[in-house]
Amino acid sequence: MSDLAIEARQLVKKFPARPGSGDKAKVGEPVQSPRKRRWQFWKKKAQAMFTAVDGVDLQIRRGEIFGLLGPNGAGKSTTIRMLCTLLEPTSGTATVNGFDVVSQANEVRRSLGTVLAGERSIYWKLTGRENLEYFAALYHIPANITKRRVDELIERMEIKDRANELVEKYSTGMRQRIAIAKALLARPPILLLDEPTLGLDPQAARNLRSLIAQLKQEGHTILLTTHYMEEADQLSDRIGIIDTGKVIALDTPEGLKRRIDQKEIIRLELTGWHDDLNDKLKGIEGVEALTTHQQNEADLWEVNMHAQNSRATLPRIVEAISGNGTRLVNMNIVKPSLEDVFIHLTGKALRD
Repeated sequence: MSDLAIEARQLVKKFPARPGSGDKAKVGEPVQSPRKRRWQFWKKKAQAMFTAVDGVDLQIRRGEIFGLLGPNGAGKSTTIRMLCTLLEPTSGTATVNGFDVVSQANEVRRSLGTVLAGERSIYWKLTGRENLEYFAALYHIPANITKRRVDELIERMEIKDRANELVEKYSTGMRQRIAIAKALLARPPILLLDEPTLGLDPQAARNLRSLIAQLKQEGHTILLTTHYMEEADQLSDRIGIIDTGKVIALDTPEGLKRRIDQKEIIRLELTGWHDDLNDKLKGIEGVEALTTHQQNEADLWEVNMHAQNSRATLPRIVEAISGNGTRLVNMNIVKPSLEDVFIHLTGKALRD
């Protein structure tokens, strides 16, 4: 058996471009002759295509947690959906547990437990227990095994006291635990977890991260996408960063951080931010990869910049932000984090 749980080679997925998206090619536009003032027959032109995933190469080892990170629209979810056979690749190949995602799709599905972001994968009008029993039947798990396995998962997910309540009465965190329990019913060797902690409160997210770490210790291979950089740093053995459909970096979290060890991160907190400041700060020599984020307070903004020499750059930064109602609240020079690596490589924050 190969040491690779998942392998993708030059994986590509294209979709027809939506009308009005600025593409030159449009389908079926009526053309009117100005001389004869009549409609000609509908003319078909080549349809424009949008490339969501553009030649992705991945090699995910058995037993590791692999984090796949990227800004919104980067191609993460499309890649996940190709790997779990919900989408067929336009070109390229991919194998999961040694099975081809196109020609051996059934074997791929038997090898996977999948939790996809933003999808209601459990039935809210059933109880937690009924959901697990229903999906166990779909997985053709024998009845004498189903009860024991469902009881084990209910105990493990810490929902024993509420297992017989309707899922619609559960918190978001409890629903996510039932979704993961469903993914574990058939004891698959590989788990695809697409933003599993999205929308959870801090305690529920912490508990779920602990569960993911336990699943790795038990031998599961986990492909994880997340919008929380600290989560990726804490859980992942290796991380791939995807942007505009391409994998632009792949390494351990520490290896990625070493890429910008020579840069300093200048972090400011400001009030009175205005858009003109963005161009002013970007125009300062030595300033790179500027990002802004509005804090919880209505008029407090966090501004992050990368610089080779903060001592030379700071006086120009202070001069640029003075006046026009802008006030410097706090300023720090910090060690590069995984978030800073991401910004350096993509030019945007993970939440963008």
